[in-house]
Amino acid sequence: MRMIALLTALMPIVTAVAAPGAVLIRNATVHTVSAAGVLEHTDLLISEGKIADLGHDLKAPAGAEVIEANGKPVTPGLFGGLSHLGIEEIGLESSQDDYSLKLGSMRPEFDVSLAFNPESVILGVARLGGITFAVVSPSAEAGGKGAPGGTIIAGQGAVAQLNGTLDPRTHALFVDFGGDASALSGGSRAAQFMLFEQAIGEVRSPKALLPNDQRLLTPAGRQTLLEYLAGTGPVVFDVDRAADIRQVIALAKREKLRAVIKGGQEAWRLAPELAAAHIPVVLNPLDDLPESFDVVGATLENAARLNRAGVKIAFSLDDPQSHNIRKVRQTAGIAVVHGLPPEAGLAAMTTNPAEIFGVANRNGSIARGRPADLVLWSGDPLEVTTLAERVFIEGQSQPMQSRQTLLRDRYLEKLRAHAAR
Repeated sequence: MRMIALLTALMPIVTAVAAPGAVLIRNATVHTVSAAGVLEHTDLLISEGKIADLGHDLKAPAGAEVIEANGKPVTPGLFGGLSHLGIEEIGLESSQDDYSLKLGSMRPEFDVSLAFNPESVILGVARLGGITFAVVSPSAEAGGKGAPGGTIIAGQGAVAQLNGTLDPRTHALFVDFGGDASALSGGSRAAQFMLFEQAIGEVRSPKALLPNDQRLLTPAGRQTLLEYLAGTGPVVFDVDRAADIRQVIALAKREKLRAVIKGGQEAWRLAPELAAAHIPVVLNPLDDLPESFDVVGATLENAARLNRAGVKIAFSLDDPQSHNIRKVRQTAGIAVVHGLPPEAGLAAMTTNPAEIFGVANRNGSIARGRPADLVLWSGDPLEVTTLAERVFIEGQSQPMQSRQTLLRDRYLEKLRAHAAR
């Protein structure tokens, strides 16, 4: 009976979504997150899925929906970070956990986006928090007791829009370095760099391999890694310690990789080097405790220090489970309290991740002619008490409900009916 109840709760929401007709938002404070800055008392017209116009006293087309913003903020839709969105429902149901490969062999061709479920109940939860896009990412996890282990190359992920679409042209490769990955590399972080260099050698110099050599990669894996070595997509290195980040900077320069640092709790120690190498950092501003010797230098000022040095930053929670990705605004607020300018905090949830992961043509900023990917807020988007009032993805108004809100309303109605008797 418990399993039946669980599966019932996980049934997809069937909700009528408004067609992408014309919408006029009047008198909003528009945070364009671009060179245009913040536009006060501005009207925004959405038509045919795009931002048709920005200005004052705009006329609503016939039949258009008119929303009176009364000065409330409008921002681009927010980035949900690097997570298991659409490839994991809840940890208690392992048959829906598709985020890791535990074969024990290095398989960069492993692509978790193939398992993405556009009807996942988590998408509705995240949209309620103003999240409109995220990276579906794998995890390099060692197997449990008696199970085969993973490898330092976790596999590939891609950008998902929270209307359920996924763009296969936005792939990224994920690599796990540092103390947490030692179990994946024979017990030493030194072996992580050795193994990754060996994999690159198999790709760069295939003729150097003799018939009986022990190879790390399959033919498909070599072709996949070759594409990333050619710069077709970012390589995301999950690493925290400054010494390891320094090695990644040198590796990226040597191999001409489009490197991205994920985690980077000690990245501030190398801020000038990261800025000079044009390597962005995807971090969690809540990290501030020396939980291991890899993160002795963790600080709540990490984001502010990196930003001051000119490093492009984006925000993502440490926990890849996607239930809580809507809380990214809280992390941004913490970063702002500790020295990050508010507009930089907003950029770290919008335009910066859109540029890092190759979707700046559709996400991250507000301008005429761009897809209408935006959120109308009840107040300051960096305040935890603020709510998303309306969410648009590609000009389509999204249902402001989730499985949880439907269950809440269902049982509140029954409770009120019972109380009225």
